Parts: sequence; C-alpha cells; structure tokens
Amino acid sequence: MMFNDQGATQMLRIGQGIDVSDSFCEPLALTSAYCFSSASEAAARFGGTEPGNVYSRFTNPTVKTFEQRVAFLEEAEAAVAFASGMAALSAVVMAFAASGRNIVCARDVFGTTLTMLRQHFSPYGVEVRVVGMLDYDAWEKAIDSATCLVIVETPANPMQQVADIARLSRMAHAHGALLLVDSTMLTPVLQRPLRHGADLVLHSAGKYMDGQGRCIAGVVGGAEALMQPLRAVLRSQGACLSPMNAWLLLKSLETLELRMQRISASALSIARWLDKHPNVGSVFYSGLESHPCHEIACAQQAGFGGVVSFEVGTSQKEAWAFMDALQLISIATNIGDTRSMVTHPASTTHGRWSPEDRMHCGIGDNLVRLSVGLESLADLQQDIDLALQIALAQKDQSVRGYSLLETLE
Repeated sequence: MMFNDQGATQMLRIGQGIDVSDSFCEPLALTSAYCFSSASEAAARFGGTEPGNVYSRFTNPTVKTFEQRVAFLEEAEAAVAFASGMAALSAVVMAFAASGRNIVCARDVFGTTLTMLRQHFSPYGVEVRVVGMLDYDAWEKAIDSATCLVIVETPANPMQQVADIARLSRMAHAHGALLLVDSTMLTPVLQRPLRHGADLVLHSAGKYMDGQGRCIAGVVGGAEALMQPLRAVLRSQGACLSPMNAWLLLKSLETLELRMQRISASALSIARWLDKHPNVGSVFYSGLESHPCHEIACAQQAGFGGVVSFEVGTSQKEAWAFMDALQLISIATNIGDTRSMVTHPASTTHGRWSPEDRMHCGIGDNLVRLSVGLESLADLQQDIDLALQIALAQKDQSVRGYSLLETLE
C-alpha cells in the first residue's frame, strides 16, 4: 500500500528500522515499547509463552546486558536490576517475606535499611529482628523456623565490621532461610558472597559500579529460581532501572577492576597513615592488622575497599570543623566516586537512627567517613592533615577562651 508523501508521516517513520548490529559501542535501547510482527506474537510475549521484549518496565536489551555482566562478575546464574539499591532490597523483601514470618537483620547496615524494614514492612506483619553483626550467639538465637531472610552488609557501613558469610549461611540454611549479602562496599572485584554460601548478593550500583556519581541503581544476583520471583515483583512494582542508567553502568563496569584496585590500595595507605596520626582517634578499616575483623576479611575478600572511618576530636563540633576545613575532598553522602568525599554519619546517613542504635554500632558524634577516590595519595594526605590542624586549633582556642573566662569570673 502506498501512502501520501507527507512530511509529517515520513519524519516519524524514516530510519525506524536502523541496524546497529555493527556498532562497536553497545547501543542504547532508549525505548519504552517494542514492535511485534503480529498480534499473536504480542499476546505470546505478554503471556510468557514466547521469549522477547515486552515493555521496558521489566524487559529492556540494555538493562539485560547490564544484568548479564553483573551475574558473570558475581558467578551468579542471573541478576535483576532495579532503579536503586533500596528498590532492590524492598523487592527482595516483597518476594520472599510474608505476614507471620520474620527477617533477621544485622544492626550494622546502611541506615535506611533498618528504617525501611521497621516502618514499611513491620506494619504488614513481618517481624524485624535486629542483632549485633558480630554477635553470632545472638544470630543463632534470632534465626528460627519462621525466618525467611537473613540480611547482612559486609563490610558494614561505616564501621567496617566484616561478617563471616559462610557461618551466617550455615545458620540461615539450617532453618530454611535465605541469606542476603549487601556487597556494595567491595563489588565483585573484591568479594563474591555466593562463593561463601550466600543465596542473594545485592549492590547499590550507583556507588562503585558507576564510580562517577552519575546515576542511581540497584541489582541483585543469585540462582535463576530466586530471580524469577524478583522479576515478578519488578513487573508489578515498577521500580525498574532506566536504560540510560544501565548504559552508563555498562561503560563503568569496563574500568571497575582498575578503579577498585587503585582505590583500595590508596585507602589502605591512608588508613595506615591515619592510624599513626597524632590528631586522629580510632581508625576503622578492615585492612588494618589491628582491626578485629582483619582475619576474616583476609579470608573472604580480595581487598579491603575504599571507605575509611575515623574519629576527630571528641564531639560533632570538631568533626564538622575538620570537614569544613577540607579544600580538596568534597562533603557528600555518596561513596565509590572517582573523587574523594567525606560525610558525618551520625547526622546524615544514620541520622534517623536512635542514639541508642548509633551507640551500639559505635557511630559517635566525632566519627567521619571518608570515601577514597583516585586523586594523588600525597594530595589527599596533605588536605586531611591541614584540615585536622585547623579543626584542632579551633578547639584549642575555644578551650583557652573558656579557661580565661573562668579565671576572670
């Protein structure tokens, strides 16, 4: 059939069937819908009786390629991507938890994890049991026949405790529960939890996987049988990863190993330097031989990651003064960027926690979290050193002023 050669029609249709199969760079499937060869093919794909793309809320070629690469890196059968790390975690809970069941979660996790579980799943009859990450007797008592999920983040943010994944796996599986490990801090380059018995591995992919602070994403890997319920949740829930963000992540994965090796090496050097610095209190980094989890970290990790936490002075005032005095390192609440950044966990990432919960995890008002980037090690040390001097000089001036005021009174 011939159509009139109208400009409006041709402008919409010319080139629609472009062939990008010979493109060196992966093409970006920036589309919401797909064309079908017939009505019956559309029905078959929607019904799941024929493979192929259906709708980009749950099937997209670019997103699928990202999922395949993460699955390969994690030695998983498959992976499912989501719009954010928290969207990925909520999907896991929706897929595997139910009213009358319980979730056992480490207290030492990303701050929003506990907030979400307590505020948004407890009201629906899912009991949330919280235990100290390294208290294995408490894990043993908390996990029972009604436990559906055991959740741990290792290394923990921001205190860098390291859980024994194999030990937790044995506890969970003895009661038929699934073990979910949030491995965001290390990526598959430095840790592969499935090797040690985890059932599911989760990443907030906008951290190290992106590495440049451009996008937000989440991804979960594991056995294909466990990915099917997650895909079902994604199809209905709709917290899908955008094709654009998936494409950005694909490009970043190409340099992930190089970045993680450089960042991890720099972080270890800075942690050792800070550990001997006269103006720094305790330093928390599992790469330090003095860290209580150093032995298990060496056993199940190929490196120690890029996050170093340390204490400045004795109060929030000194920690903030140090952060404000930094000239090179940025104040930001992300981690895993090519650029170094600091944050104050007690007032940001863990600010919604109760003081008691923060105390149990060792997150004091004087704690600073540093995410080490790719800058020169010497430049980072110079910036930190000068900021420490300024912050503690302000403290000395304040103390001297207070003493003088007492004398005058």
